[in-house]
Amino acid sequence: MKHPFTFRTRSLLAAALLGIGLASHAAPPDHSGTLTLLLPTEPTALVTVSNVATPILSVSAKVTEGLLKYDYGVNPQPQLATKWSISPDGLTYTFHLRQGVKWHDGREFTSADVAFSIDLLKKIHPRGRNTFANVSGIDTPDKHTAIIRLSKPAPYLIRALVASETPIVPKHRYEGTPAQSNPNNNAPVGTGPFRFKEWVRGSHIGYERNADYWDKPKPYVDQLIVRFVGAPAAAAVAFETGTVDLGYRTPVPLADLERLKKIPTLRFETKGNSYSHNVTRLEFNLDNEYFKNDKVRQAVAHALDRNVIVKVVNYGYGKVSYSPIAPGLAAYHDPAPSPYAYDLKKANALLDEAGYPRKAGGVRFALPLDFNPISAEGTRLPDYIRTALARIGIAVTVRAQDPSAFIKRIYTDRDFAFTTNGASNLFDPTVGVQRLYWSKNFIKGVPFSNGTHYNSPVVDKLLEDAAVENDPVKRKKLFKDFQDQVARDVPDLNLYQPEFITIANQRVHDHSLTADGVESNLADVWLEPKK
Repeated sequence: MKHPFTFRTRSLLAAALLGIGLASHAAPPDHSGTLTLLLPTEPTALVTVSNVATPILSVSAKVTEGLLKYDYGVNPQPQLATKWSISPDGLTYTFHLRQGVKWHDGREFTSADVAFSIDLLKKIHPRGRNTFANVSGIDTPDKHTAIIRLSKPAPYLIRALVASETPIVPKHRYEGTPAQSNPNNNAPVGTGPFRFKEWVRGSHIGYERNADYWDKPKPYVDQLIVRFVGAPAAAAVAFETGTVDLGYRTPVPLADLERLKKIPTLRFETKGNSYSHNVTRLEFNLDNEYFKNDKVRQAVAHALDRNVIVKVVNYGYGKVSYSPIAPGLAAYHDPAPSPYAYDLKKANALLDEAGYPRKAGGVRFALPLDFNPISAEGTRLPDYIRTALARIGIAVTVRAQDPSAFIKRIYTDRDFAFTTNGASNLFDPTVGVQRLYWSKNFIKGVPFSNGTHYNSPVVDKLLEDAAVENDPVKRKKLFKDFQDQVARDVPDLNLYQPEFITIANQRVHDHSLTADGVESNLADVWLEPKK
């Protein structure tokens, strides 16, 4: 394992040579203005302690920071930690913390907050169960040193410590309380550049500049307003008229992009998405009376054309993916096609074999299809699936609900047949992918975990072995075998990796300087005066 200064020196040198993570303009010395960030969906909480839904990821880091931040190549850089080292055996991570940092309520930030946060995330965070599974203890020899000790190696861990993924929360606000319902989740106190001011439900979240921020003179704006614009057409109008300044993950309907690109006051950016590569999926409920039959799942797989989905449904903004590991994770992604290629004849034959013949009107059986409502594209993909499955005798009714109801239905009540959903693969399969297929991550009430209730001892072992394998060649082989097994079992259908686009008014500068882009703390953003 390399010395910590080698990590930092290489990262900073690469940034200097390539312009990665560096400001495109010198920010003005004075802070001024209000930055308005558009979200298509209102978050259900403001800190990513126990929920990693995209709307929460969008706001969490503005107040609640992490130990590290990352350049576009996901190389670590300082945030609340200024230096770090990893022992040669990969079992000890030592972090030297920034001194003089205060929580927004005036209390001192210390190593006790770091130890408490990581222990908490290991217990209740949807991905933290995987990320910190091998953490055996956290030592705090002094107020500014935190030592994470592992029982087994975790080769991905040094890249898992960004604010939105591993938020460092104030121990004194959470200790002794149920973390999922702690008031701090909705009115957060953090160390970040912005202080929480108000949350007007159905309208906006207001943040104000933290004048005592440790990285002075940042932030460069006086206020951050996060405005909820649920109607996709209204979001496009908001950018056209300049009533919002910034939005990410393609916050407008894809059909409007070409028109918006002709507006001279708008800028479009794809950088700032390398920390989290996503896959759009069709998830089966394997406890459902129909989808517990593998032939039914195979038939659905044969009935969907991924190329049509990308070209028509998604207007070409994306890459076809048959694998649970996104194409963006090139070191591990397997481009092999599905063993169940588009073939309606085979799909119909499989349903006949499964014992579901066509009845009057050609319908074999009927099912509801739920969809994650946070996407600006709404029902485009569910509508395609409804039409496609009608061709093989499955009558689908598309069912809509708000994000809270969707999460409750899928992950708590499990009152669903199948659902379209997005999954953040993040920077490594152990962190972003394992949670979706690991049988131990089937936990009712925990969102964006193993929602299919997939249980494969073979897959469990492959994932667990990969999580602790330091040899990159062996690790790649383990993930290849994992992808092969999932492809055969079809607990879900991975369809495509969407291309995410950030839209900003031309007066907004330096909004996507790191791998997590707009999900970062936005401390570097500055605004030109309105004309």
